[in-house]
Amino acid sequence: MPKSANIVVLGGDGIGPEVVATAVDALKVVAEACGHTFTFEDHLFGGCSIDAHGDPLTEATLEACRKSDAVLLGAIGGPKWANSPIGPEKGLLRIRQALGLFSNVRPCSIISPEVSNDASPLRPEKLVGVDFVVIRELTGGIYFGKREEADASNRAAYDTMEYSEKEIERIVRFGCKLAMQRKKILTSVDKANVLACSRLWREVATRIVKEEYPELTLEHMYVDAAAMELMRCPSRFDVMVMGNLFGDIITDEASMLPGSLGLLPSASMTETGWGLYEPVHGSAPDISGQGIANPIATILSAAMLLRMSLGLEREAAAVEQACSQALASGLRTRDIKGKSAAECTTTEMGAAVCKHLKDILSK
Repeated sequence: MPKSANIVVLGGDGIGPEVVATAVDALKVVAEACGHTFTFEDHLFGGCSIDAHGDPLTEATLEACRKSDAVLLGAIGGPKWANSPIGPEKGLLRIRQALGLFSNVRPCSIISPEVSNDASPLRPEKLVGVDFVVIRELTGGIYFGKREEADASNRAAYDTMEYSEKEIERIVRFGCKLAMQRKKILTSVDKANVLACSRLWREVATRIVKEEYPELTLEHMYVDAAAMELMRCPSRFDVMVMGNLFGDIITDEASMLPGSLGLLPSASMTETGWGLYEPVHGSAPDISGQGIANPIATILSAAMLLRMSLGLEREAAAVEQACSQALASGLRTRDIKGKSAAECTTTEMGAAVCKHLKDILSK
């Protein structure tokens, strides 16, 4: 059935607007080919909003997000705002907390064996069967705990990792529900041998699975061991659930399996299923404006938007297939080009994806 949706677009800073533009193009192809009506509402967010309004996240932008069906975000930040007392990253933490985006879903699979063979540091045989999802808790932990900044008179600082039982229950249940739809294997990642909040995390995860999801196989793993296993045997994982800091680090490591941060999408979800979608990578100010950024992660994030917020499975799968076909054709942005492949631009990669997408949806 035709679908109508209002999508707020937050291009952000650095390469954010460049890669978001390609994802919007792909969504427009989907709408035209399938009879949907998507409206796109652009708003400033991050450093560009600081420049324009003195605030990385204005109330107008926040309210537009609340009223939307979904949000597509590029990336924010850069050295221009590094010393700002109201930096772009504070806006990112605020939008997650204000909208209740407690669960960050980060899938990792080998979208293109050809790319992974060239760009991943792992041997090709290690990458066979890699297909897992990291569930990162997004509104608690060390990024939101009590902190003290160092100043001229006190050259000491601290950040506090805090989790309540209810916060852990909520994110573990989210991971369990996803694991029930997949291979029914859940890996809970913590540091329970050292951290008090991790001991609570492990206790709660054990109880939730035992009482509510007895069909699942639950494995506890220390975060350092999980990091090692990602390189040793990544295909062993199915669904991984972890706290905010651990999820941030582990998924950057996981990006080296397909070959680049430019290939990993993500979705940040509320308890009601509303979502904000963005690539895992940052604003990459060193390549901003050069037209060489990889848009695949952002286009795949748009595919997640179609699936998770709009319920358009066929269209989402078509976008993912189009990305795979564009890469299989030999197109490579700088981050994944390897030693011999020719380099394409951001817009060339986006155009190729849209071309393949039109062909797929016309059948």
